[in-house]
Amino acid sequence: MSTTTPATATGLEALNNLVTSTLDLITRLESVVASLTAENARPSPSSSSSTTSSEQTNLHPEINPLLLASDASTLLRAHATKLSLLIINEPFTPSAIISILRQLTSGPLPGLASAAQICGNPSSQWTKTISADLCYRISRVLKETRSLVEKIPRDGKALKEPPSGAGQQKGGSRGSGKQGSVANTGTLWAACDELVAFSKRGLGGNLVKKTEEMRDTVKDVMEELKEWGEETGSDDEEEDDEDEDDDDEEEDKNVKDVTQSLEAAKIADTQAMLDDLMNSSSYIPRDDPDKIRERLESCLRRLRLVTLLYQAVAKRRFKSLPQAAPAEGSDIPKRLDEIMVLLKKIPERFGSLALAFYELDPVEIDKLMDQCFFDCFAVAELLIKPWDGEKDEFSDWVVKFQAEIKKA
Repeated sequence: MSTTTPATATGLEALNNLVTSTLDLITRLESVVASLTAENARPSPSSSSSTTSSEQTNLHPEINPLLLASDASTLLRAHATKLSLLIINEPFTPSAIISILRQLTSGPLPGLASAAQICGNPSSQWTKTISADLCYRISRVLKETRSLVEKIPRDGKALKEPPSGAGQQKGGSRGSGKQGSVANTGTLWAACDELVAFSKRGLGGNLVKKTEEMRDTVKDVMEELKEWGEETGSDDEEEDDEDEDDDDEEEDKNVKDVTQSLEAAKIADTQAMLDDLMNSSSYIPRDDPDKIRERLESCLRRLRLVTLLYQAVAKRRFKSLPQAAPAEGSDIPKRLDEIMVLLKKIPERFGSLALAFYELDPVEIDKLMDQCFFDCFAVAELLIKPWDGEKDEFSDWVVKFQAEIKKA
């Protein structure tokens, strides 16, 4: 016999309608943020087209979008915590859940989208890098919020932990039940906390963090190349010419084994692929007719210089930037966008260069080394001047760096 009264039935119907409209709103906001992300991925407009975009004036320049995103995320986290408790505890109260959803849709959810729009506006001074990173973190918060709202029961009964073996793994792997709701809430908390931390670091702090992460990637490539260069084949492999045919067959078998293992594991991670290639690659021949080792030593010397460049850029240039965006009319955002494009490209190029070394391809090694160190020279040139003024102590260091990169 049903215990649902007309009043509770009306409340449940109102809740279901609000859940549907809330999910629709989140989906629309996700589309807005996704379009801003796509816009940030496009090349910067030319000077001729910038006149048309200048008509798109900065939306609310007095508002700091990072602070807005932080406040909205903090508020959303609090509401989500209440919501997650309401949907798993008895008695199930539609009116309380309705109140939480209304607060979400009237405050933090639109606030997150507004922060993304202000930061990603073509006239914004926050740089494409910061805008793209902010949009990414906001999209994560929206996605996890949508997942939590989707768990709100439509039947008026609190969520229960599903029994073990009831068509799914224990713990609610399908996202239903107490554990699924709690796990989702934890993921949402993490996304909100990450957005708050990003916002607190501000413009300069986030560029410093990204630069340090890229430096670590370059250092990893350098260490891998160094270890690979120190490895040598056994004397039997290098000196026994009579077993050359057997070695070729063994190499073919190793290649086939590696190929099969790659297919089986479906390795998509670049680092994992590099590790596999290192384990299956040829060693530098003892006679080294293509002078691979000479090239490797030159590359390692310059790689050390590049890690110093990243460290110096973070300390001497990015740490001096303010947390907020530069004033309108400043050329600093344009300079930063150009610098970040090159700084991101360099670790990717060095990854390709490492593969060329593992394949013992001197032509490709020379080509990629030229590209890598030309990019390093270029990014140093973009940073030679301080943000205000013509020269400082770091300017002199950059000149020495460029000279050493050429020499090495």
